Amino acid sequence: MADETAASDAGSKGEEREEGEMEEGEIPSDDPLPRTPAQHQPHPLEHSWTFWFDSPAAKAKQTAWGSSLRPIHTFSTVEDFWGLYNNIHHPSKLVTGADFYCFKHKIEPKWEDPVCANGGKWTISCSRGKVDAWWLYTLLAVIGEQFDYGDEICGAVVNVRAKQVKIAMWTKNASNQEAQMSIGRQWKEFLDYNETIGFIFHEEAKMMDRGAKDRYQV
Repeated sequence: MADETAASDAGSKGEEREEGEMEEGEIPSDDPLPRTPAQHQPHPLEHSWTFWFDSPAAKAKQTAWGSSLRPIHTFSTVEDFWGLYNNIHHPSKLVTGADFYCFKHKIEPKWEDPVCANGGKWTISCSRGKVDAWWLYTLLAVIGEQFDYGDEICGAVVNVRAKQVKIAMWTKNASNQEAQMSIGRQWKEFLDYNETIGFIFHEEAKMMDRGAKDRYQV
């Protein structure tokens, strides 16, 4: 009978103990709170980038060159890039006549843009069968700051045409031959591209259109 009374008293004391209060002889835990998984941290890019699109239907209605260009979305992290890239049409699926750009944020893909005005571009030609891979490799090299003269780069564009597809790399200072040659060589290396590519000054392209000649070649 005494044992039953003692057990009852002990149970009553246990029920009366406040939550979190330790019993005599209880060893405290070093980590009393449950662990929570660490929050996923985005991976920021050195620069923000904007996708632009120019459709052939819009270009047919434009009153001035470039007026049909439309910004699609600006991204600033690795996660944002893949979220966009995986949910947009790749170049091989674009209609003939379309132009798709990826430029540093606040730089418009136009000759008249102050950052682009004194620049130029490297251009490669490819088939629709290769353009998706080469466009992706170009984007990853550009946004991933893989070029030694990355500050010289304005952005890249893919031009989808009936006979062939072209990818061009726009740069800031066309007269900086050392920087342009470095960019051209590295771009070819990233794509494992074996053909000769040429660099044209924007200023000469504006005056002579298709008559503009390559100033540099690699």
